[in-house]
Formats: sequence, structure tokens, C-alpha cells
Amino acid sequence: MMARLTSLRRPSMSRSRTSTGFMMPEPSFRRVFHQVDIQRLESDPSLELLSERPLDPEVAADRALLARIEVLITGWGTPMIDADMLQLLPNLRAIAHSGGTVRPVVDPVVCERGIAVSSAAAANAIPVAEYTLALIILGAKRAFWAADRVRAGKGDEELETAWPAVGIRGRTVGIVGASTIGRLVIERLRGLELEVLLHDPTLHPVEAAELGVQPVGLAELVERSDILSLHAPSLPSTRGMIDRELIARMRPGTTLINTARGDLLDQDALAERLERGDLVALLDVAAEEPLPLHSRLRTTPNTFLTPHIAGSIGTELGRLSAHAVDEAIAFATDGSFRRGIDQKTFALRA
Repeated sequence: MMARLTSLRRPSMSRSRTSTGFMMPEPSFRRVFHQVDIQRLESDPSLELLSERPLDPEVAADRALLARIEVLITGWGTPMIDADMLQLLPNLRAIAHSGGTVRPVVDPVVCERGIAVSSAAAANAIPVAEYTLALIILGAKRAFWAADRVRAGKGDEELETAWPAVGIRGRTVGIVGASTIGRLVIERLRGLELEVLLHDPTLHPVEAAELGVQPVGLAELVERSDILSLHAPSLPSTRGMIDRELIARMRPGTTLINTARGDLLDQDALAERLERGDLVALLDVAAEEPLPLHSRLRTTPNTFLTPHIAGSIGTELGRLSAHAVDEAIAFATDGSFRRGIDQKTFALRA
């Protein structure tokens, strides 16, 4: 009798497990996810991992599995999940994105249909904030200018003459955007002897006080900052926000850092200002990536360019896979994400 009861329970337990799978290009999957992540998903009693590889909506056999999926793990290069794609995912209840922004992956219709969405933006924000802090300090020390002089066979004897405002102590850092990354940068600046200004029209004064920063208008922030760091999302209201007029109002010696989105600023106006030789630009992003070979920014003085490496790379990718797995397990266990995206603020996210 006991054996019969046991056998009757098993189908019930099987049906209660949440069907889960991956959908992203194979290279992205191999780059981010490893066997330890697969093992965590397979060993969790609340989940049923339908495949150890990403599923392809163009393959008939995979479409049959996609039709069963309740929690979908996405990543860089996942095709847009719009109304048409949702027809292949009739049982979809949640999307755990292993990248930062969900904009290239999640159509607003997903939220409209009540499908929960989570992203690894908070995990990806950590290396961006770390990289930004490094740029702030190196920029304040004029390290990139000094490195060019060393390569040219010169020393540092003219550093303080060429750049009277050098060093981090007593400087004013302006942060544009109280995003997750912007807040992490502010947090990491604590302990340094400097002033932090913040511009974010969506931020309540109480929040600014809690962050320990001075909220100001964008024009005032640009005029007062020795170091200006961009952390706003790319939205219709923010694209081109650092325009020609604001670039012209930057004080001589200002360092402009952009680890956010290239379309936040007017690159042509920035190139013109850099050619004057009195501004420093440390840019990890561009409006068009990779930066076109003909771009003036490739040859302007006091310009340090990197190819969008501030975000997670190499060993840092482990945070993204771990976050996606954690969220898939959390949803399967409790029916909700730990770091779900608020559907009301979806349109304001990067």
C-alpha cells in the first residue's frame, strides 16, 4: 500500500516543477553560463530544466519545448520577445534576463500581459561602477596625459603647469543619473575628500539627502563639476542631453566620463571642444559601436577610448549567470523574483 501511495505522489511532484529553459545565441550562452549553473538548475527540486543548451525558436523540436516553458532565461542576443514570440511561449510566466538592460529583449507587451521580468542589471552595475571610480581617480591625476608623455620620452615636470587642477582631493564630481550604477559610484566616492553633485529630475530631495549628495540642475552641475560622469539611461528625454551648449559651458580642465550610453551627448560638439585641448574625455561608449574609423574622437587630444568594457567581462560574467539562476529558482519556489522589474517604471529603465 505504501509503495502504491509513493508511486501516486510522483506525478504530482513532477507536475509542480516549473519548466525552465534558455533562449539566446550559443556564443552568448557559452560565454556566460557554465556547468555549475546548469547543475544548480538541474538539482533544484522546484525546477525542470528542459534543455542544457539554448533553445532556438527556428527549430521545430525546440519550439515544442519552448511551448512548455514557464521561466525563460535570456541573455545578450536573445530575439525580441514580442507578441509574435509570445505565441511560441503560451505558458510563459517569467523572464530572467542574464544581461543588464532588457530593452533589446523585452517588448512592453510582455509587462502588459503580466509576465514577470527580472534582469541582472544590479550585478552588471558593479564592474561599471568600479571602472568609473578608476577613471575618476586616474582622470583627476591626469594619468592618461602623463602616460602619453612617458611614451614620448618625457617626465612629469610639466604636469601641474599644464593642468593646474590636478589631484582628487577637494574636487567636485558631478553625477548625471541616480541609476543603479550612479548610486554605486556615489557610494564608492564616500571616504574621498571631494564634493558630489547629482542631477536626476526623477529623484526626490529626501533620496538625495540619503545619498549624501547635493541635487542641482544639469546646467549648474556642468558648470561646477571638475569631473562629470554620465549614468543616465538612453531614453527619448535623455538622448543628446549633453548638447553643444552644455559642452561649451564646461570649465577648462573638466574631465568628462561616459560609461553609460554614447547617445547621451553630442559627439561632434565634444570633438570640437576636445580639439581646443582644454577638456579631457574618458569614453567607454559611443553613439555607434564600434566607433567608426572616421570618427574625429579617434584623433582628438586628451581622449581615452575603450570599447565598451566597463560592464561585465571575463570573470565578472559569473555574477550575471548566478543572478539569473538565483532568480529562476526564486520564481519557481515563491512565484516572484527577488529583483523583479517594476512594470510601472519599465519605460524609465536603461
